Amino acid sequence: MNPEMLKELVTMKMPYGKYKGWALSSLPEPYLVWYQSKGFPAGRLGQLLGTMYEIKLNGLEYLLDGLRKM
Repeated sequence: MNPEMLKELVTMKMPYGKYKGWALSSLPEPYLVWYQSKGFPAGRLGQLLGTMYEIKLNGLEYLLDGLRKM
């Protein structure tokens, strides 16, 4: 897991939609599941959303705890 990607998950905000302005790491799991079923967007945002989906799916949110405190 790339540490820079983890930092982006905590700092990058959702640029549009129902959760516009939310940190990607704060997006609710059902929203990420919905995106996974519809297809993640192209580019970096899609990569990050897919990574966040995998983190939440596998119960690995603790990986982001230290970064959230920064």
